[in-house]
Amino acid sequence: MIDDNDIKNSDEEKEIERHITELSQKGYQLMRQNFVQDAQTYFNKILEIDPTNNYALVGLGDAQRKRRQFSTAAETYSKCLEHHPKNNYALFGLADSLAAMRRYREAADIWERYLEHDDRNVTVLTRVADSHRKARNFRRAKELYDLVLELQEDNLYALIGLGHLHYDFKEYSGALQYWLRVLEITKSNPDIRILTSIGNCYRKMRRFSEGLPYFEMAQAKDGRNFYALFGLADCYRGLNEPEKALDLWDRLLKKEADNKVILTRAGDACRKMERFVEAERYYTAALEIEFDVYAVLGLAYLRIRNNQAEMAIETLEPLTKQDPHNHRFFLALSEAWLTLNKRKEAISALQAFLQQGLRHPSIIEALRRLE
Repeated sequence: MIDDNDIKNSDEEKEIERHITELSQKGYQLMRQNFVQDAQTYFNKILEIDPTNNYALVGLGDAQRKRRQFSTAAETYSKCLEHHPKNNYALFGLADSLAAMRRYREAADIWERYLEHDDRNVTVLTRVADSHRKARNFRRAKELYDLVLELQEDNLYALIGLGHLHYDFKEYSGALQYWLRVLEITKSNPDIRILTSIGNCYRKMRRFSEGLPYFEMAQAKDGRNFYALFGLADCYRGLNEPEKALDLWDRLLKKEADNKVILTRAGDACRKMERFVEAERYYTAALEIEFDVYAVLGLAYLRIRNNQAEMAIETLEPLTKQDPHNHRFFLALSEAWLTLNKRKEAISALQAFLQQGLRHPSIIEALRRLE
C-alpha cells in the first residue's frame, strides 16, 4: 500500500525538479541574450537547492568564463567534474579556462579527456592541438592538426596552427609551406597576420627581398600596422638600405617612443650612413630605457671610430663573457684591438670564440684575414 507521505514527498520532488528546470532554462536564456550577471543569479539559486547540479555548475562556469573570471570558472568546472566526470561541457569549459590562463599543459590534459568522448570534432581538435603547441609538445600538436586536415581538407585553423607550430620550433621553411597555402585559399581577402607571418619567415631565413612584398601587401591593407612597418624596416636593414629603414624606424618611434629595440635599430641605420651624432643619440635613448647589449655594441663601434678603442674594449670584454655565444661582440672586440695596432690581441679575441666549440662564418673570415 502506498503511504500518503510517499505521495507527498514524490510531489515535492517533482515540484523541486520543475522549479530547477525553470531556473535553468531562464539562466541559459539570459546567457544567450548576453545578460551574464543576471544568468549567474539563476544558476546560484539552483545550487542553493542542489549544490552538485551539473547544468547549474556548467552554466555558472560559462558565465564566469564569459566575464573573464577564468580562475573562478576553472574551480566551478572542476567541482562539476568531481560529481560528473564525463560532462563534456565542463571539460570544454575547464580546458578553455586553463588555456586562457596560459596553463597550456594542464589545458592539453583536460582536452585529451574530452577527446575520449568526441574525437572527430574539428573545432575541438584544433583547440587541443593549439594547447599542445603552446605547451611545446610538437609531436602531439602536429598529429592533431594533421588529423583535422584528414577530416576537413584545407581547414584554415589547422593550417595556421601548423604554421605557428613550425615557426615556434624555428622550422621557417615548414611554416612557410602552410601559411602560403592559407594565402592561396584566402587570396581574395588575405588576413594581414598571414601576410606578416609569411614575411617573417623570409626575414628569419634572411631572404629579405622575398619577404619585402608580403610586408608591402600588409602595409597596403593597414598603413599603420606595427608588424608590417617593422618587417619592412628590418628587410631594408637586411638589404643594406639604411635610409629606407631609418624612415620606417622613425615612423614606428612615433607610436612607441620607448621601444629600445627600434631605437637601437635606428642607431644602427644612422651609423651605417655615417650620421654618428644621431646614432649616439638613438643608442643613448635606448639605454636610458633599459640596458640593451646591442645599444652598448653600437656605442662601442662609435668609440672605436672616435679613437676611443680602450673605452670600447672595457665595454666589450664583459659582453663576451655575458653572452659568449654572440659572435658580434668578439668581432667588435677584435676590431678595437686592431685599431690600437695590437694584432695578437685581435686574433686572440676571435680565437676565444672558436675555442668554445662554436663556429661562425664572420669569425672564420676575420681570422683568415688576420693570420
